[in-house]
Amino acid sequence: MVEGGDYKSLIVWQKSIVLVKKVYHLTASFPSDEKFGLTSQMRRAAVSIPSNIAEGQARRTTGDYVRFVSTAEGSLAELDTQLIIAIELGYLEKPLTFECTDLMIEVRKMLNALRRSLLARSAGIS
Repeated sequence: MVEGGDYKSLIVWQKSIVLVKKVYHLTASFPSDEKFGLTSQMRRAAVSIPSNIAEGQARRTTGDYVRFVSTAEGSLAELDTQLIIAIELGYLEKPLTFECTDLMIEVRKMLNALRRSLLARSAGIS
């Protein structure tokens, strides 16, 4: 396992769990015919973020960790796009999404910093 403690102690993991709860709350009001469409996609993308952080941290190499953090970043971009689509389709009003959007920006910055830190460590830069 890569050094650095348990993934549950990572603030980025904790904040991404909060993001999952917000996405579940926001999608609860979507039309029932979206249950297997956008609702499911948004929830899976949100759940993928902390899941990939956890799996990456549990891997044996820094390179694996970086790949999983990058996957989490991709899931975050996917969720961002899906949130825009939900607004465009009229499933959500933009002001209701501000808290979620702010949290996504924060998580994105933290994931980027984590990835940069891991890359610097693997390159022997302190």
